[in-house]
Amino acid sequence: MASDLQHKPQLAALWARPETLLARLFDHRIAGIATALLALMVFFSFASDAFLSVNNLLNVTRQVSIMAILSVGMTIAIISGGIDLSVGSIIAFVGVIVASAMTDLSLPIWVAVLFGLATGAAIGFGNGALVALAGVPAFIATLGTMTALRGLTYLYTDGYPIYNLPTAFAWLGAGYVAGIPVPTILMLLVGAVAYVVLSRTPFGIHIYAVGENETAARRVGVRVARVKLLAYVACGILAAISAIVLAARLRAGLPTSGFTYELTAIAAVILGGTSISGGQGSVIGTILGALLLGVLANGLTLLNIEPYVLEVVTGGIIIVAVLMDSLKHRKRAS
Repeated sequence: MASDLQHKPQLAALWARPETLLARLFDHRIAGIATALLALMVFFSFASDAFLSVNNLLNVTRQVSIMAILSVGMTIAIISGGIDLSVGSIIAFVGVIVASAMTDLSLPIWVAVLFGLATGAAIGFGNGALVALAGVPAFIATLGTMTALRGLTYLYTDGYPIYNLPTAFAWLGAGYVAGIPVPTILMLLVGAVAYVVLSRTPFGIHIYAVGENETAARRVGVRVARVKLLAYVACGILAAISAIVLAARLRAGLPTSGFTYELTAIAAVILGGTSISGGQGSVIGTILGALLLGVLANGLTLLNIEPYVLEVVTGGIIIVAVLMDSLKHRKRAS
């Protein structure tokens, strides 16, 4: 594929862009969110003696990991020029499916996990088919999927949680490896793989190209429909991973889980510098954005501030970030 780019100047330019980790770290958007995160941590360290404890910091990374993994999938969808509003419902649906597979069907844990991942991939494929093949706007397609999946989840469970999951399964959500929470390790692995895919593979370059200018990408030979389809499949799989980790942490499949998670994921993605209009974005920025929201939630909890304040702040972040992105595009256009 790299040799094919020699005959496609536009893609060759993209391929040649400096996408090293160092370059991304010094990108002004990454530097901005990193500075804000550091400032927030310094503030809460003075405001609460418990904030900088090892147990609390590890707990923050464990809590953030689920949202961070979900947000990485959202990043891929948004960079490709789309959006996925169904990820919260995917978490609920996959969670109860995996829980039911282990309790009602008595399937081994690894089989139930694979089944959950396959379910997430299938839902992502359905979203991608609606958007890329049927031409349905991403907002409408995934909004429909979100509503349908939430209803199916309640129908399947009659609204009741599925409890008594195997103790060994709980290790995925509550276990440790060398003192590091397993969900934190999974977050880092997902982030590393997504970073390499987006910045070091032809498929990743194509995602940026499609999100930047779909017509131009098609003219230079990019299979736009295939790229969009695979972007939604990836988003579905990552949502399924988040669902499995959450179910393992709770040792239950809850039909109410994942509610409004899609909004928080979008906030983390936009906060991390990804353009809501597509074509620009960074996995590193997204994970930093998720960490900032996680630190904010943890700090407010330690200060005994009502959790509703976080919702107000998150909504404000979305509005400000989208406004800044819009102003940036207007300035570029002029």
